[in-house]
Amino acid sequence: MYKVLLVEDEKVILEGLREMISQTAPQFRVMGTAAGGTEALEFLRSDVPDVLITDIRMREMDGLTLVSKAREMYPDLLMVIISGYGEFEYARRAMEYGVLNYLLKPVERHEWVTAIQKIQLLLDRRYGVSSSQTMDTPGEAECSSGDTRKIIRDVKEYIRLHPDGDLRLQNIADLVHLNPTYLSKLFKNETGTNYSEYVAEARMERAKWLLVNTQLKIYDVARLSGHQSPKHFMLVFKQQVGWTAGEYRNRFSTDEQL
Repeated sequence: MYKVLLVEDEKVILEGLREMISQTAPQFRVMGTAAGGTEALEFLRSDVPDVLITDIRMREMDGLTLVSKAREMYPDLLMVIISGYGEFEYARRAMEYGVLNYLLKPVERHEWVTAIQKIQLLLDRRYGVSSSQTMDTPGEAECSSGDTRKIIRDVKEYIRLHPDGDLRLQNIADLVHLNPTYLSKLFKNETGTNYSEYVAEARMERAKWLLVNTQLKIYDVARLSGHQSPKHFMLVFKQQVGWTAGEYRNRFSTDEQL
């Protein structure tokens, strides 16, 4: 499930966008909303969406200023501007900031669907997800080698996309309609790694990425990488990586990100 931050100061339009996402983009979830740029930036300091969708004309901070600041925080963030203003200059400046789409109000449904499909394709490629990925695999007691590979591939992709989610074996087994013990055995046979060890490693890799590519607080990095306790996260990070989280960030972040 990809996370969307909606920024719009007109409540009716905001709710309309939320409903359109719900109806046309089942792989996307609105994780947060903001009535203006300042509120949106506060949100971005504590969480990382996959997509930012913002109006261009707002009272205390216009959308172009917001996307420029968001781009500084998250260079790879996908962004879409929706506006009632069709002047060429706005569109040109939006493209300079790397905005993926510039849609005019009222947004035509087919234009929206085209835009969101393009975004999903880009995110699927980024995270290594098959465009035909589903989690509704058969629940036979035994699986063929092809079925097994697909199940384990889907499980690994789900873990990669949801490091901050509930990744207990029972929950993942329910998703793929298998007995937890059987799934655990399949996972170990296919990957050579215990399921719990794989989850821990995936979460640590997510934490490393967040430390290097964002300026989130350490406790936010811990939360977004699936670690419930910041203190435990810092202890485990030092044990596994050899540096504290702060030392790792200082060592591997670029000058622009510091």
